[in-house]
Parts: sequence; C-alpha cells; structure tokens
Amino acid sequence: MRIVSKRETDGRVYNVPTTSEVAMLIPGDFTIDIPCRDIIVEEKSGKLQRISEILPCYLPLQYPLLFPYGEDGFRTGIEKHQTGAGKDKKNKFISIRQWFAFRIHERKHEKHILLRSKRLWQQFLVDSYIAIESNRLGYIKLNQSSLRADNYNSVQKASEEGKCDLKYQGLACYLPATFTGGPRYMRNMYLDAMAVCKHFGFPDYFITFTCNPKWPELIRFCGERNLRVDDRPEIICKIFKMKLDSLMLDLTKRNILGKTSTSMYTIEFQKRGLPHAHILIWLDSKCKLTRAEHIDKAISAEIPDKLKDPELFEVIKEMMVHGPCGVVNPKCPCMENGKCSKFYPKDHVPKTIIDKEGFPIYRRRRIDDFVQKKDFKCDNRYVIPYNRSLSLRYRAHINVEWCNQSGSVKYIFKYIHKGPDRVTVVVGSSLNSKNKEKGKQKVNADTDGSEPKKKNEVEDFFNCRYVSACEAAWRILKYPIHYRSTSVMKLSFHLPGEQYIYFKGDEEVETVLNKADLDGSIQIARKLTYPNIPTRFTYDPKEKKFNLRKKGFAIGRINYVPRDIEDGYYLRILLNVVPGPRSFEELKTVNGVLYKEWKDACEALGLLDNDQEYIDDLKRTSFWSSGWYLRQLFVIMLDALISPENVWAATWQHLSEDIQNEKKKYFNRPVTCLFTDLILSDEEKKVYALQEIDHILRRNGTSLTYYKTMPQVPRDPRFDTNVLILDEKGYDRESETKKHADSIKKLTLEQKSVYDNIIGAVNENVGGVFFVYGFGGTGKTFLWKTLSAALRSKGDIVLNVASSGIASLLLEGGRTAHSRSGIPLNPNEFTTCNMKAGSDRANLVKEASLIIWDEAPMMSRHCFESLDRSLSDICGNCDNKPFGGKVVVFGGDFRQVLPVIPGADTADIVMAALNSSYLWSHCKVLTLTKNMCLFSEEWILAVGDGRIGEPNDGEALIDIPSEFLITKAKDPIQAICTEIYGDITKIHEQKDPVFFQERAILCPTNEDVNQINETMLDNLQGEELTFLSSDSLDTADIGSRNNPVLTPEFLNNVKVLGLSNHKLRLKIGSPVMLLRNIDPIGGLMNGTRLQIMQMSPFILQAMILTGDRADTKLPFRMRRTQLPLAVCFAMTINKSQGQSLKRVGIFLPRPCFSHSQLYVAISRVTSKSGLKILIVNDEGKPQKQTKKFTKKFLRIFSFHLFFTSVGFLSCQFYIYNIR
Repeated sequence: MRIVSKRETDGRVYNVPTTSEVAMLIPGDFTIDIPCRDIIVEEKSGKLQRISEILPCYLPLQYPLLFPYGEDGFRTGIEKHQTGAGKDKKNKFISIRQWFAFRIHERKHEKHILLRSKRLWQQFLVDSYIAIESNRLGYIKLNQSSLRADNYNSVQKASEEGKCDLKYQGLACYLPATFTGGPRYMRNMYLDAMAVCKHFGFPDYFITFTCNPKWPELIRFCGERNLRVDDRPEIICKIFKMKLDSLMLDLTKRNILGKTSTSMYTIEFQKRGLPHAHILIWLDSKCKLTRAEHIDKAISAEIPDKLKDPELFEVIKEMMVHGPCGVVNPKCPCMENGKCSKFYPKDHVPKTIIDKEGFPIYRRRRIDDFVQKKDFKCDNRYVIPYNRSLSLRYRAHINVEWCNQSGSVKYIFKYIHKGPDRVTVVVGSSLNSKNKEKGKQKVNADTDGSEPKKKNEVEDFFNCRYVSACEAAWRILKYPIHYRSTSVMKLSFHLPGEQYIYFKGDEEVETVLNKADLDGSIQIARKLTYPNIPTRFTYDPKEKKFNLRKKGFAIGRINYVPRDIEDGYYLRILLNVVPGPRSFEELKTVNGVLYKEWKDACEALGLLDNDQEYIDDLKRTSFWSSGWYLRQLFVIMLDALISPENVWAATWQHLSEDIQNEKKKYFNRPVTCLFTDLILSDEEKKVYALQEIDHILRRNGTSLTYYKTMPQVPRDPRFDTNVLILDEKGYDRESETKKHADSIKKLTLEQKSVYDNIIGAVNENVGGVFFVYGFGGTGKTFLWKTLSAALRSKGDIVLNVASSGIASLLLEGGRTAHSRSGIPLNPNEFTTCNMKAGSDRANLVKEASLIIWDEAPMMSRHCFESLDRSLSDICGNCDNKPFGGKVVVFGGDFRQVLPVIPGADTADIVMAALNSSYLWSHCKVLTLTKNMCLFSEEWILAVGDGRIGEPNDGEALIDIPSEFLITKAKDPIQAICTEIYGDITKIHEQKDPVFFQERAILCPTNEDVNQINETMLDNLQGEELTFLSSDSLDTADIGSRNNPVLTPEFLNNVKVLGLSNHKLRLKIGSPVMLLRNIDPIGGLMNGTRLQIMQMSPFILQAMILTGDRADTKLPFRMRRTQLPLAVCFAMTINKSQGQSLKRVGIFLPRPCFSHSQLYVAISRVTSKSGLKILIVNDEGKPQKQTKKFTKKFLRIFSFHLFFTSVGFLSCQFYIYNIR
C-alpha cells in the first residue's frame, strides 16, 4: 500500500504526511454505511467467532502486549458514580468515549505500561477513536428504521387515506448535523461563520497557531519518563489546548491586538503530527487597521535585531523563517512544479502597502540581518508575518495576517472549514510499482501472435480519511474542533402546514397529528425581524416558546432555501425584512393588501429584481404629467431596466400621448379644421415617440442604438444633425457678449495675463496645453466663465468639464470629464476614450475651440493620456501636438486630494498624478496667487503647506486655534450637529432650502458620516419612508450562483462605497446626495446635493441644492436595485471636494489621512467664522490637537486656505430606483 503524492486534488486536504507517526486510514469516511470490523477468533472447538470492538475481550485480544493478563476492555452498562451534581442526569451509564478518555489519563497509583508503549500507544489511540466513531454510527444506523420525518400536511393526508401506521411514510434520517466532523456538520459551521461575517463585517486578523514540540512543559514531562514528545500525543493535545485557551484570552479579553468584537477558530492536524488552530478575529470599529501604516504596528515580517532584541531573534529564527526552499532545497514540502507554493522568497518592500486586489504586502526592508538555515542565509524575504508580543509570549509558530477586507472572505471561511485530512492510497504488488502508479502497463506480444501476458496483480485506488494519533487523542478528550465566541442560532421555518414532525414508524396517525398541534399563541417582539429574534430572546424547546434574553448575545441564521423551491425562497426573503409577523397572512400583507402568492408580496415591497415597478410608476405618473415629461423619465430609467423593450411595450401609449398634438403644431394643422386634421396611426405614434427618446439620449452622448432590444427607428429629419454641437452652439450670443464685457473688467492682473495667454492660443490656432494653478479663492471658476463667454459670443464651442460632478455644476454647460469624453472607468497606458471617429461625440470634440478641465489633479494621469490618444486619432494630428492640436486648459490645486488609487502606496499615487505624465512637459503653468475673498491666516497657511510640527518622521500633531474648536461636548455627535444646524429637535422648522445648501458636517470616514446622518434623521420630524433594495447575484458570476451563503439577506448587508445601502431611510426635508450620474444636462450628477420635497413608495420629488467614485472589490458580482441616494447632513471630506459652504463642522473622532485632507476640509467654508472643529479621543472627550500624516515629497506647490461662494440652483425633478 502506497500513498499517492500527486496534487491534482485539493493539496490542503490530500497533502502527504511529513512526520513519522501511526495513523488510521478509513476508505471513504465516517458514514452510515461504513463496514464493520471483521475480527474473527478460532475457538478450541474449531468454530469461528466474530468479536465486536465493544466486547470486553476485544482489547486484550487486539493488544496482548498491553493487556497481558486479559484485563477487560469497555463493555456496555458500566454505571457512573453518582455525585450530587449528576444525580438528575438522564444518562446514568458510561459511554465508550468516556471509558477511553478515562483510560488515557495517567494516575499515580496505576501501572503505565499502556501510556509508555510509544508506537503501540499511538495505534491504541487511533484504534480507540475509530471504535468510538463506529459505535456512534452504529447507533444511528440501528435507529434509522424507526426514526422518520415528514411534513404535517403529508401525515394528515395519510390519515385521510385511511393509513394507520407510518412505517413507509416520510423520509428516513441520515447522518445528522450533530455528528461532529460530518458533511452536514461542516456545512453548518461554514454557514454559521458566514452569518457571523454578515453581522460583524469582514474579519481583521487571520492567525495560525501551531503547537511547538519544544515547549519546556512537553520536554520536561516526557524527559522524566524517558519518552520522546511524539510518544505522548494526548499530552501534546492537553498542553496545546491550554496554550490555545490562553491565546484566545489574550486576544479577546486582554486585547493584545486591539479590542475585539467576536472571534472563532478551527483545529486541524494535516498529517504534520502536531495540532494547529486557524483563528479569525474581528476588531471593534475603533480599533480597525484602516491604513497600511497601522499594519506595521501589529504585524512584522522582518528579522529582529539580534543585539537589541536577542530573545525575539531566537524565536523568529526557530519558528518564523520559511524554508529554505527552491533551488537550495528542491525537496522541501512546499515545492510544487519546481516553485514554492507559498510564494517564497517574497520581494523586498520598503514599507507596507495594500495591493490592487486588497491584499497586504508587508514591509521587508533590505538589511544585513539574516538567519542561517542549512548553510543558507535567509533574509527578510523568508520571514513569515508575526506579532512580536504573541511570539515572545508563546514561543511558537504564530502566523498573523491582516485580512483582505472583502475579496478573501469566502476563501478564509472555506479554508478553515475545508473538512478532515484525506489521502489517496494504492494497494498492489511492490513490483513495478512505478509503472503501475503511472497507470501504464506495457503489453508485449510474441511475434508468432501468441496471447499477451495477463496481469497477475490486482491494484486499486482508495480515497481514504486520514486519522492521526494527535487527532484521535483530541477527539477522545472531547476538545472542540470549532469554536465561536458568538452563538449562532439556526432558525427553521416552513410553509403553511408543512412543518416537519418527527415520529416513530409504529406510531398511529392520530397520535402524531395531536403531537404536531402546537400552541400558536407565542408573542414575539413586534419590532424585530425573525433573524433578529435571538438577539433579544432565547428559545425553550420544552415549552415551545421564546423567553426574553437575560444575558448573552446570539445571531440568528435562517435555513437556506434554493431558488428552485420558489414559495420557500420568497417566504425566506419576507422573513428577513418583515418585522414581527404573527401569521402567514401578515407576511403576505403589504400596505393593507393581502397578496395570494409570496412572490407577489416580495414584488410589492420592491425586493425583486424586475421591471414591473417601473411600468407601474410610469402609469401612475401619467395621470398628472405630460408625454414629454414621461419620455424624460423613461430615458432616466433605461439603464436600470432589465428588459426595456417590455417596459416600452407596456407604456408606449402614455409615452406618446402628446405626439399627435406636437405633430399638428409642427405641420401647422389646426384642430378647428376637420378636413385638414392630422390623425396618426399607432405605429406612427410609436415611431415619433422613439425619435423623441433618441433625441434626448443623443443630447446625453448616447443613442437608442445602444439599447439593442429596443425598437430601432430612422432618425427624425429635424434631428438629423449633431445634437451635441447644436446644444453647444445654442447659447445666446448677445447675452454671452454682455457677460464677457462685464467680466473682463473685473479680472485682476494675474487673471488677465492667464486670459490673454489662453485666448491668444485659441485665436492663433496653434494649440497648447495650460495648467492654471491657484489655491481656493483665486478666481479660477470666474476665469473659466469669462473664457467661455468670450468664445461663445463668437459662436465657438467651449467644452467645460470637471473631474467631479459638483465642480461641473459650477460651470455653464459643465459635464464630468468621463461623461463628456467617454473616458474608460479603469484607464491604463493603452486605453482610449469611447469616441469613435465620425460619431456625434467625436465630432463635437473636433469642433471645439477650447477644452477647460477643472479639478484636474483629482484624476489619474491615464485619463488625460487616454483623451490625448483619442484626440490625436480624431483630429488627424500630423504635427504630433498633444490633444490633436487642441487648446486644453487644466485647473486645480495639487495641495488637495490627489487621485484615489485603491491599494496604492504614496509612490503609486505620485506616479498617477498629472505632473507625472508625459503630457506635463507640454504644459505651460500659469499661477494665480491673489485671494479674492479673504486674507488667509498664518495657521491655515501652515496647515496647507504641511509646515506644522516639523521636523517629523511623517506624523505630527496640529494645534487647532481655540476660535475654531468645540471644547464642551458630553455627546460629541449631538454637539457638532447642534453647532452647525442649531437645535436639531427643531430642524423640521427649516423650510428654506438655502439653510441646508449652506452647511454640512465633514468626517474622515463613512462610518462617522453614517452616525451623524442617523442622529439627524432621528431628530427630523416628519413623514418617513424606508426603501429596500433588490439584491441578487449577477447571472454572469457562474462560480457564485449556487453558493448557499450568498443569499439575498447576505447581499443586503454588503456595503460598498458609492452604492446605496439596502435599507434607505428618508424623510421629507432631509438633504441627500446623488450617487450616480442620472441627467448630466439637468445637473443630476454623482455628488449633487438635493433636498427631499415629496415621497411615494417608488418615487421621490427633490430640489437641487448643488454636486465621485469608489472601487471596492467583492469576491462575487452582484446587482443592487435601489434609489441612488444617501442622506447627507454629513459627508466625507473627499466627497466634499468642490463644495462651498457658509457653515462647516469638521468632526474628527480619528485623524485625517493626510494634511491635504484636512486642508480640503477647512477650505470648504467661505468665512472663518463659519468653521467649527470637534476633535475627540477614544473616550469621546474633546481635544485641542489632531494628528497629521505628512508625505513631504508630495509638496509640489505652496497653497493657502481659500474661501469661495456659489450661486443657488433650484430645480425640481424625480428620482427612481436605479440599478
């Protein structure tokens, strides 16, 4: 018998043993049908007698050396010694596991032949464990015939059919989920772990703790008995369990790595001779590692200094250095196909960074320290990440990893619940084993045609469960193989009359039905959904009722139902969102309407991903709006529709309602003339309505041809020109001339110089690239308006674009750069814009005389380079001028937030900036230095320049002037809200939208923003509606389609930056922010601030108050249908860039990410009297200083605080659920 070392299957489960130990191989696994042992003894009479492992004579017959006097083994019926605590226990007899657990303990007054038998002791342990499991399986198998299950309706139907007994009714029960280590058990552990993840979010630390056979306790114990450590597997397990308990206490109670919310671990052995634990830790929200710099404080991947820290050096040398492997040691267990499966050696990295996939790349500096292993010098590239405190305290292999906060979640939970160790073995002759293992049998035939030689060996492969001595000892001692600090209660549910009832096959029908008739008067908290019941209540299985929880905490997990079982699937969705239902009828009732099907109730709540709600909204809106308005609405909906052609077919009559009257006006056919009246057929109305829709789409840079399933029609002759060019040339020249004449007089000398440079380049048609640098308040926006008016008064085209939607709203005809030019979402060195030569968009850009791009430093250089490549192609650039010879003006302030590159370090961000592009050498920098609003104070200038706290090593404290500070705050959130919005209990009395337009609270993170928004929303009196999203997996994600964990309620809890939450609370009067571009021409851009005016279940009326992107990777692809809104009493500092406010509150429960972010925050205000800052520590007490993180080599220009103002734009519009 040979173990096959190939790794075609899962190498984590089918790896080859790396230690010499006694183990048991079980073909298949522990199952109901596991074959019994065939132990046969020949009696003196010559007859054969089969012996069971539960007979007293089994052990002395199997191990005569260990039981030379024929001592009895386990037998059934051994009574327990009854003590005061155990008298009332139901089971009064010793189980086989308890007997073996008693035998493997060492006692002073007993002989220790068994415990000191070394290899034979290992065999005894694995044999005992197999006997225990076989006994458990035997009990289950013997009771299969009597224990059955069926739903209530089926049993009742059997009664009506006259069946008296139930021997053939229902299903037999197979291996239950309570069987530790079984497939159902492992599946439940996985689902429970994901339920914890759903409640607490993604884990923060992934720790692997491996037993150290050189622990002094083990060496001392075994040395006193002249044994090796591996001769006593049960002692290894006991000491490891004590160390593991101590480690979990350090992590969860003593908070060595920070305050924890919850934790879990699983125990594995993996044929290495020693147990190890995989531990997941969730940190409290205040202790999470949000920056790469924070990781270095907890995790190190470097060799410590031997002179300064000799104790740690020895631990790392022995426990935390990988290999060596590779060419130096090609036979290392980690080697696969000539490469290290763990990807060692790593690269030298000067500082810890987060890569683009969200995984940490730990700091491994190039230094002279090394560790000598097998005549090879291992440097930092071979160090396994560790935590200093844990390594010194436990002197063991403790690998500490920071968890990827999204992409690795499925991998981690599947890894720690992957199941038991297995091996593939081949049984056969030892001759020609090499050829047989390869499956090759050479057949030699004689030249005379004789028969070939036949195989005379039988060979077969077995997929076996591998049980080591350590695992056997662990399981005999009943140590847990899984642990969770937070309990998870599995919640069952059933359709009406289909609750499962358990009965014996010989029971009568009436007895079973009466037993199933339970008390239905249980009162559950009306405000809690079914999964939240365990958080407040405990369930008494005897009394069949819920009781109010007095202590502890638990999470509820509703049993998984595949989508194929439709009624159960939709019932499960309702149970997750409907609070406190007392009957099935209440679950089906939505807004007073009792629906017949579960699916219909889900649709009424907007929980399903379909187009019916859009059809209904268009029909409802048709009662009070015109066909023109409905067509505008239909265009906004188009991107969210699954089947736009079906929505068109159901609503075309409403969308074309005014077409006939419009055509009468166009063809000058008055209604009063009967003979010349214009009558259009239905087909003609459809064609004209589609032409109007196409016209609206083309104004936004797309067309009806983009939607392949929609009916396609020829263009209307009236619109058979480039609509985009017509819009840009549609400005009133007289009005623009007057604007220009007024503005040119107000230009400062600096602004006039910039103006002359740019206008001169346009008039001379020589092209050119300019960068207008000016800090806030220097009049860049005023300059853009003056330039636009100068050229538009002559009929020329000026394209005003900005990097953010908010900034674009400040410019007449402004659009985001992405929507105007079709810049790809993920540009790189080779991408081009989505502008085909000859298209409307391309022709517009080709005709433009000037392109102004505001807030340019916020964008990656690849965006500008993509536009450069596209313009060079469209304009036919023969002179190799940048941007095809166009005049392009960039504006902005490099002191504000630079491009956001997920997972990038400082160097990556700098290299992504505009001034790192090849285009920068063509840029002529024009500066504006005069502040047109207020004179800046020295402190603000120092913040902007990053000069406070110098010299420093990247971190420094900033003293905030007392005039800006909020120093008295019992409740910090209440204090900052009151300072900015006044008495928040009377906020509903503010009817003037300007009040919300002029003020906002800024925070570094979304978590802080959400707390403030929830507080303000709770205090805002008025009508409230809760909008629930419809979440589903993308049909293209085949790998996640059948994953039982990715249920709708799990997807509901996914929170992604830039995406609305599943549950959206709104009230009339509350300010909100738009999270996507809906109508660029109408000013509805990503970042636009609005105020809610009216609400209905699926439609909102809002007023524009004013106006970026996030990239979060998930391990699956999902679709979310929800209103693209977020409440914005408070917003993140990054999201505020481009806003101008009269009253700004800055709430800093944690430091800003950089001094530039703090600069962005304080520069949002138009006067220093409107600025208030609240800094709090971990205890919520106000502080006078905040920490700054300085990146000195980012200082490109000096900058100052700026104060700006913005006009108020008022507009009413409607927002729909957008996917």
